[in-house]
Amino acid sequence: MNRIRSLREDKDLRQIDVALAVGIDQRSLSNYETEKTQPDAGAIIKLAKFFNVSCDYLLGVTDTDLRTPREIIAEIDGIKDSLSQIQRALNKM
Repeated sequence: MNRIRSLREDKDLRQIDVALAVGIDQRSLSNYETEKTQPDAGAIIKLAKFFNVSCDYLLGVTDTDLRTPREIIAEIDGIKDSLSQIQRALNKM
């Protein structure tokens, strides 16, 4: 399923609700969801801000849906821990 549609449905919103909130045409949003057309950069940015996700997530570049600063910090902390473990393992060699 298209990520735009998935995010919209997760929030129990209609297409018209999202379209009005971000300032795009409802027909355009429908076309984005059905992948008949691709959103331009401006629409991607507006939608990502509205749904509080990264443009990369919206475009399918990443599967990480980081919605809050706390989640971003937790992700970074996890990466730091992984790097520390790798460094310890390398130091033992």
